[in-house]
Amino acid sequence: MTGKERLPVRGAQGDLLRLVATGQAESRAELSRLSGLAPSSVSLRVEELLDAALLVEEGAGTSRGGRRPRRLRVSPTAGLLAVADLGAHHARLALLDLSGVPLVVEERPCDIALGPEATLDWMAAAFDDLLRSHAPPGVPLRGVGTSVPGPVDPATGRVVSPSRMPGWNAFPVADHLGAHYDLPVLVENDANLMAVGEARAWPGCDNLMVLKAGSGIGCGLIVEGRLHRGRGAAGDISHVRVRADSSAMCSCGHPDCLEAYASGAALMGALADQGFAVHRPADVAALVADAVPEATALVRNAGRLIGEVLTVLVNFINPDAIVVGGSLSGAEPLISAVRAAVYERCLPLATRDLEIAVTRTGPDAALLGAGSLLLDAVLA
Repeated sequence: MTGKERLPVRGAQGDLLRLVATGQAESRAELSRLSGLAPSSVSLRVEELLDAALLVEEGAGTSRGGRRPRRLRVSPTAGLLAVADLGAHHARLALLDLSGVPLVVEERPCDIALGPEATLDWMAAAFDDLLRSHAPPGVPLRGVGTSVPGPVDPATGRVVSPSRMPGWNAFPVADHLGAHYDLPVLVENDANLMAVGEARAWPGCDNLMVLKAGSGIGCGLIVEGRLHRGRGAAGDISHVRVRADSSAMCSCGHPDCLEAYASGAALMGALADQGFAVHRPADVAALVADAVPEATALVRNAGRLIGEVLTVLVNFINPDAIVVGGSLSGAEPLISAVRAAVYERCLPLATRDLEIAVTRTGPDAALLGAGSLLLDAVLA
């Protein structure tokens, strides 16, 4: 298996490496312009990064007039990041290079209801298996990150009062994974990581609302180009109270939360009561694609309720786009109902240039977001 080493960078070296890894700079001149460092200082630090085999310089970059500069990129041997997107009944796992490019992505069944220790130990074993099978020889692991489908305290890496994760409350996820690897560890809410991963696919959009519609419902916020966490609960729309013809009790213990009507779990329960065999939210989307009227009606109502909740946020935040991901995002009636509610109820100025669309990065959005934030932790 590959080794485990902390990244050997100091001070401004990390800032320059980040600019190259995220694609913002590919030459020494661009690094100088973006970092504000003198060209001589940039050249010195770039040479140090080249000597440490963290950067490579090759080919020819884009010319801004005059001779074309040599192109900088992160060395393929600089290191790997192991990341996971943990769901209620499955996990997507990946190995990324330091530029966030996936070397391998796999989806495996798991059950978070088994508790944090069993789930995280399973995750660590799965990471080790991917490293044995897919890591290039001699390329070290630099950090580990995971999403969780619940609120996370950003200061401690602990899950806080999750509604569908029995036994996880206040569990030190970051510490537990850190004991396995002794490396930088990232633990973040799944919708937040989806927002970070999706943001890179929306150039020019500095303010995004990224909705995750899966077993539960979450929303990640990108404000002025940065993830907005608040104290860890920013964007948690699942327990906003909604108006409905009947009353339903939410898993949080309060009645009539959005999650109790519009989440994948709620839709699966309603369809099961009507005699349909559904085991995961993707089965709901499949029934909608097959034009099953009961599923289509439930999904359309879910989209209307989600849209009514988003209406308040759109007027308040004025995002450039609302992006819908998760396993229910393939159900077109859900997207159409969200659009109808938002465009009908929001102020014209808020919706004049607003785009409401399905994810551009697909099911790997949270993995890409984990890689981006984990790189920050590795370079810290």
